[in-house]
Amino acid sequence: MINRELLEPKSIVVIGGSNNVHKPGGAVVRNILQGGYQGTLRVVNPKEDEIQGIKAFHDARELPPTELAILVVAAKMCPDYVELLAKEKGTKAFIIISAGFGEETKAGAVLEQRILDTCAQYGASLIGPNCIGLLNRHHHSVFTQPIPSLNPKGVDFVSGSGATAVFILESAVIKGLQFNSVWSIGNGKQIGIEDVLQYMDEHFDAEKDSPVKLLYIENISNPDKLLFHASSLIRKGCRIAAIKAGSSESGSRAASSHTGAIASSDSAVEALFRKAGIVRCFSREELTTVGCIFTLPPLKGRNFAIVTHAGGPGVMLTDALSKGGLNVPKIEGPLADELKEQLFPGSAVANPIDILATGTAKELGLAIDYCEQKFDDIDAIAVIYGTPGLTTLYEAYETLHQKILECKKPIFPILPSLHTAGPEVAEFLQKGHVNFSDEVTLATALSQVMNTPAPAPPEVQLYGIDIPRLNKIIFHEMNRMDTEGIKSSYLAPDVVHEILECAGIPMVPELVSSDKDELVGFATRVGYPVVAKVVGPIHKSDVGGVTLNIRTPEHLALEFDRMMKIKGATGVMVQKMLKGTELFIGAKYEERFGHVVLCGLGGIFVEVLKDVSSGLAPLSYGEAYSMIRSLRGYKILKGTRGQAGINEQKYAEIIVRLSTLLRFATEIKEMDINPLLADEHDVVAVDARILVEK
Repeated sequence: MINRELLEPKSIVVIGGSNNVHKPGGAVVRNILQGGYQGTLRVVNPKEDEIQGIKAFHDARELPPTELAILVVAAKMCPDYVELLAKEKGTKAFIIISAGFGEETKAGAVLEQRILDTCAQYGASLIGPNCIGLLNRHHHSVFTQPIPSLNPKGVDFVSGSGATAVFILESAVIKGLQFNSVWSIGNGKQIGIEDVLQYMDEHFDAEKDSPVKLLYIENISNPDKLLFHASSLIRKGCRIAAIKAGSSESGSRAASSHTGAIASSDSAVEALFRKAGIVRCFSREELTTVGCIFTLPPLKGRNFAIVTHAGGPGVMLTDALSKGGLNVPKIEGPLADELKEQLFPGSAVANPIDILATGTAKELGLAIDYCEQKFDDIDAIAVIYGTPGLTTLYEAYETLHQKILECKKPIFPILPSLHTAGPEVAEFLQKGHVNFSDEVTLATALSQVMNTPAPAPPEVQLYGIDIPRLNKIIFHEMNRMDTEGIKSSYLAPDVVHEILECAGIPMVPELVSSDKDELVGFATRVGYPVVAKVVGPIHKSDVGGVTLNIRTPEHLALEFDRMMKIKGATGVMVQKMLKGTELFIGAKYEERFGHVVLCGLGGIFVEVLKDVSSGLAPLSYGEAYSMIRSLRGYKILKGTRGQAGINEQKYAEIIVRLSTLLRFATEIKEMDINPLLADEHDVVAVDARILVEK
């Protein structure tokens, strides 16, 4: 629970405060004092009479009632302090800096549980233990540096790691990013990242609260809660970016399906962030860069003008923007010629607009004015202006300051000379601006922002899904597994066919049988060529269990005889042979997240390229299209070199229908549909397998 006493306490006591500002207890007291805290600050220290000018209490029992307690003492002492303060001093909020709890030992976990129980009994808030503290505009209850500039429209930052929070703050401060609050949740036993988001969502006031939230997450304990409140905040006008650390898997693990081999906890995180509308970041620099982007007016298009006095950085930014799906269109025509005439000889205006190393504040302002007022196809302006030692930077940065205030199009300042122009850059930042000192990092972050979809609608797409029939099939299979005494099983091909029919997913005509004559008769009816596949072994291709382009009954009979000799064979499947682009859809059930749905190019490409996108079931059509279009191989699906593209609408429809079906069948733990064959008209499933567990 988060209460007023935690956020705006009228009185604070630091248990373990000291005069040594190089230790946490002393640093907390120093930061609270220097932060201009307006309430009553008290300190408990049994060995000192005065702490940094404040009369010290030798014993916590001597304290008057106090609203917030910050504990910076040994872990073993914390439970008794919490009980004393909550019971006798009316303390309703605790920040426990101390480490040595559940993150280290079982004995520490016992201490932690005692604290949690006491806080629950007395209705108290708890931040930590094992954290750097809480920083907001009312009190600076942290022991670390730096303390960033604070204002109501600054960033709200929530971190699962104290040390990482400090590193992220350092990255942000040099960019000029300002903050409204910094939450270090530590072990997060009572208040986790999801709880902070819930509080921010339920108390959000668009007029007063920050619209930007940055998250550093090490553990997602409640994905549904994170999804709900992050989506809700974004729909209210907020923008959220996050790092999720610890999502990778070292090495490839053995798996019985393509989906099992590809899907991971990282796929689930990717899917969750996509559904919520959270911009995913992968480094401190990227997170703080996205945070700076969020403070500027939103981009309304993808066309950038680059104004620079250094050709190289302009070219690198052009390359990076183009790689990320953004555009640097050529500027030409009478207006371009008009601008060129007013710049120094040798200047270029085709975009990037290079005003040369001799370009002054006047030329800088002129180029920006043309981009803002006359070049209609430009949506945003990137300004690269460092120090070649030929111009007065104060004047140039003052011009840039004025243009940022005047222009409706967002301007992205790239001021790279932090060493040689430190005072000039610092003065620019003090006026409330941000600085992107590296153009490629900016372009990468911009592409992440622009390619993140809006939060998915909460409605489930039920049209065309036969849920009652699905329930009967799953119920029957669970009973079969009970009878056979097994907990997991791959479903027989005919059952897989039935389940796909429940989702309205078209399948190629096929027959499974152990009767050679029956299969030859089927092939004659549907027409040659056909495909034969062994039934029984999981990886058919690995055991020589797939033969394509069978054109005669005699060839089919020979393949039947050969395949039935393969170890584990129980029959042969014959399918009408179709042509088209091979696609893949898979799904894997991740504990706490639900089903992660994957899509991409199929056949062997799914194993070799692993070019897949992930989404969290159930999916909307918008999410499905976003998944398809984020594939590196999307140009193949669109059609290239004279070849027709696939029916993207039907592919998206199958992804959505499958995700809805999975929402009602949690017994399905892994699924592959590989390949689906697609052309400009249809998308048809050729092969599928489904693993179920009780």
